[in-house]
Amino acid sequence: MKHLTEYLWINTPKRYDMVNITGKVQELVDKSGIAEGLCLVNPMHITASVFINDNESGLLSDWMVWLEELAPHEPISRYRHNLTGEDNADAHLKRTIMGREVVVAITNGRLDLGTWEQIFYGEFDGQRNKRILVKIIGE
Repeated sequence: MKHLTEYLWINTPKRYDMVNITGKVQELVDKSGIAEGLCLVNPMHITASVFINDNESGLLSDWMVWLEELAPHEPISRYRHNLTGEDNADAHLKRTIMGREVVVAITNGRLDLGTWEQIFYGEFDGQRNKRILVKIIGE
């Protein structure tokens, strides 16, 4: 069995952002030389998410509006976590809603995604360097 472990680094210019990372992940699958296997992608931060969905601008906007309605950033005093001096309790909640990681099958050397499926990095407390683990195993 072959394997590859790589890290993608990302620094979003905004506090909240959704970034399509499908192409970067596929480049790592290509680099691995694995034709049949699995690819795990997860952020190494508890205020970010990796998830799969459609790359449609209206939907990306809808997520951000919906998440802000569920866990608004302000007033920051509403969250006990923020009593520690942080201001990112909402980011932890948003990450929990959107999920931690994805595992995608690799078939014939390609990410085996559905017709409209893309891999996204969801940032909920950005503007600093963050790491995304990509681990690929297979033959």
